[in-house]
Amino acid sequence: MTTTQNTTTATTPAQATPSPRRPLTLPTTAARPTAVAGGALTVVSAFLAWTWTAAFPGDLTVYGYPGGLQWLVLVSGALLTLFSLSSYGIKGLTWLTPQGADAAMRLAAYAGLATAWFTMIAISVQLGGFANLEPGAYVALVATLIGWLGTRSLPYERPETTPADPEDSAFGRFKHTLGNHWSVYKGAFATSPARPAKKLPSYAEILIVVVVLALGLVVFTYGITTEYDELFIGFLITAGFGFGAIGKAGLIQRVSTLTARHRNVTLAGAFAAAAAFPFTQSDDQYATIGVNILIFATVALGLNIVVGLAGLLDLGYVAFLGVGAYAAALVSGSPTSPFGIHLPFWQAILVGAVASMIFGVLIGAPTLRLRGDYLAIVTLGFGEIFRIGVLNLDGTSGPDVTNGSNGISSIPNLNLFGFDFGATHSIAGFTIGRFANYFFLMLLVTLIVVVVFRRSAESRIGRAWVAIREDETAAEAMGINGFRTKLIAFALGATLAGLAGAVQAHVTYTVTPEQYQFAHAVPPNSAFLLAAVVLGGMGTISGPLVGGALLFLIPAKLQFMSDYQLFAFGLALVLLMRFRPEGLIANRRQQLEFHEKEEAPATLTKAGA
Repeated sequence: MTTTQNTTTATTPAQATPSPRRPLTLPTTAARPTAVAGGALTVVSAFLAWTWTAAFPGDLTVYGYPGGLQWLVLVSGALLTLFSLSSYGIKGLTWLTPQGADAAMRLAAYAGLATAWFTMIAISVQLGGFANLEPGAYVALVATLIGWLGTRSLPYERPETTPADPEDSAFGRFKHTLGNHWSVYKGAFATSPARPAKKLPSYAEILIVVVVLALGLVVFTYGITTEYDELFIGFLITAGFGFGAIGKAGLIQRVSTLTARHRNVTLAGAFAAAAAFPFTQSDDQYATIGVNILIFATVALGLNIVVGLAGLLDLGYVAFLGVGAYAAALVSGSPTSPFGIHLPFWQAILVGAVASMIFGVLIGAPTLRLRGDYLAIVTLGFGEIFRIGVLNLDGTSGPDVTNGSNGISSIPNLNLFGFDFGATHSIAGFTIGRFANYFFLMLLVTLIVVVVFRRSAESRIGRAWVAIREDETAAEAMGINGFRTKLIAFALGATLAGLAGAVQAHVTYTVTPEQYQFAHAVPPNSAFLLAAVVLGGMGTISGPLVGGALLFLIPAKLQFMSDYQLFAFGLALVLLMRFRPEGLIANRRQQLEFHEKEEAPATLTKAGA
């Protein structure tokens, strides 16, 4: 009997073979000129009218001035043009693509193609057919197709694929074929090692960091202030492909290197940029979303200590936010509080933080000897016990403390050092409303949480948390007191949640048990908080802030998807786990862990950055 043996070898760049001519491609010599032409024509198309009526939001009827979704297509075309010109080695532009331009060009082309075609479909659906498109719309469609065709025709090295074993089952052969196709797909978006950048003077590096932070403020403000659903969906498409293109170009890695050199300047600049956000608003409509994003993201950063650093799966963390909110509400002078106490805010916020810390210790002391799923189940139970407990403290089922389902209402506005947070103020000619005032206050709380997280992660106790997360048995064998170390993480995470909860109570005027469920349509809740940490990147500072901002902003903007939000949310997590399991912003250790069988990704950032 003859036995067939397959010998497989690891794929290396040296083993890669040139790709044969694929369908829908041009000769390789025409690829880059076509991409440049497509990008430039896409930019031009944004200055043409796309429809004849202003009934479609954004007024896409004007010649010579982009509006609405046209701005997003213009940005996509500009990115494609810049990356395409950089691929020619033009001096000055090569700084934008230290890892090569090809993969970045492909993603930039996808950004323009997807956004333009989505816009034309939305116009046709809303206005009743393609007859409502002006010639400029067709120019945009053709231009984005030209750009996509040019980038598709770029040469790339096709990775070696292994032959299927003929003795495999049908499912095994299908899986093997799918894996081969996936390796080829990844080859199309592969990047080369980053070219070393020329050393710049410190003032130039700081200037670049400032420009990047300013651009971040522009993108954040644009995302929050989108006025209609189509514009926000287009923004998500363009931002997703655009940031992917920037990452493939190696620009994020280059900027991360600069921010690591100037960490204090970056931290101060980031909060200065965030503080400038209320001055870009004329009323409280979007400042309300901003302050709620800060609350959600700050609580997610506190949870990151427990989950990201210490590796403790806490499914009831939102309860600590509720403890802080209820404790502060009860002593802040609310007429529905049975205590009749009105403490100054600095005392009320301390009450909220200390109350959450005490609950964290009381819950953690008997349960932190458990590990893994067992700990997760216990913390999930604590979250439900808290919600049911405050629901029953209504004077009927139990003592009259929390007013049951009615909660603590009519919480007065803060008055700190004579500054009334509930009144409108004028600063440097800008009108600052109530929610903008609380935005500044919450920004200060966020700064405190960031400093605490950063100092804790870089300290001896922070290294002990990471050791326990990686292997608790080995950490204890090296002399780390696992129980005490985990209890400190649990108590500190609860304290930070209590700080945010105290502010939340005053922002929302009312705290009720329904706000602190495990999972419901409106964040914050335990499921969304945990997802924000995983989505953003566990163990980092900026990861949970970005993840929390996205997970709050998307449901707030896409109200028409209220019946499908959880489905879309679950689908997004599945895709994230498949394509970027380390999160959007991951530290070096986790990226190496998730990609230990591949070449380490180029976008490696310092742990905690």
